[in-house]
Amino acid sequence: MKKFPKIVFIGSTSFSLQSLKELYIKKYNIVGIITRPDNIFSRKKEKIFSPIKKYAIEHEIPLLQPKNLLDSFFLKELKKWNPDIQIVVSFRILPKKVWNFPKMGSLNLHASLLPQYKGAAPINWAIINGETETGITTFFIEKNIDSGKILLQKKMKIGKRETAGELENKLKKYSGSLIIKTLEGIINNKITPIIQKIDMNYSLKLAPKIYKKDCRIQWKIHSIDYIYNKIRGLSPFPTAWTLLFIKNKFFIFKIFFAEKIIEQHDFTIGSVFITLYKMKISVKEGFLSVIEGQIEGKNRMNVKNLINGLKNNKNIFVK
Repeated sequence: MKKFPKIVFIGSTSFSLQSLKELYIKKYNIVGIITRPDNIFSRKKEKIFSPIKKYAIEHEIPLLQPKNLLDSFFLKELKKWNPDIQIVVSFRILPKKVWNFPKMGSLNLHASLLPQYKGAAPINWAIINGETETGITTFFIEKNIDSGKILLQKKMKIGKRETAGELENKLKKYSGSLIIKTLEGIINNKITPIIQKIDMNYSLKLAPKIYKKDCRIQWKIHSIDYIYNKIRGLSPFPTAWTLLFIKNKFFIFKIFFAEKIIEQHDFTIGSVFITLYKMKISVKEGFLSVIEGQIEGKNRMNVKNLINGLKNNKNIFVK
């Protein structure tokens, strides 16, 4: 194991796990891990560990799960670890007492090409906004969120049919290697941190946290391209949804994937047309053909099974 630098890894998600695995496999000196507190599954009152905690336990790496990042016990334990550098991937906002503690600073990986798409949901918003390119960025954490000096970036294309889940998996594959490359560049003094600059020729796009109300499809307001991208950008989670009127009642209808059909028509926006194999929803410039969806109270299923479950397929619309 490499004695220098002493690393504290901070993360909670499966996206974080790729970087942690890479550091461990390459035998870097991980002196401790910080992850979120356990979630409690209410029905059985079972604790659900983060993927990071599971990995820490399996590999016997010291672990902390602070509820409060300014808690005196937590800060005391962090001081005992005495890290040279902290590596942060997919975690909540750190207070200055934490990110400013290591002498080499705290390194963060963000799933966008900063300064574009600062915020909690960069992958989702890049697809929703119809971007064709994104990437990952490593930078030093400073006071303002996602605004520290950039270290390295890796660009990647976004496929025309790619969903947020698929793009996350693609970015995740490269996250560990970029962390290693960045860490080695810092250790060997081969990286010059660059101050983030806003290009006045391009508008700055942000990536705020997405709430349930933001996921509702506005059929009458938005274009076919925007709705299509929104469905991709929210799939599989938190998922685009609408209200589906069937059996004289409205049900929440989640749409995981759809295809665009550009076609002129005179139908009311939001009308639903069902044939033997297709479920089409009328929009401004044509139709969206549902490929996968989930009606409230049922499982996620492909369009054929959705149609089979609709005994009465007349007078159906979305709102």
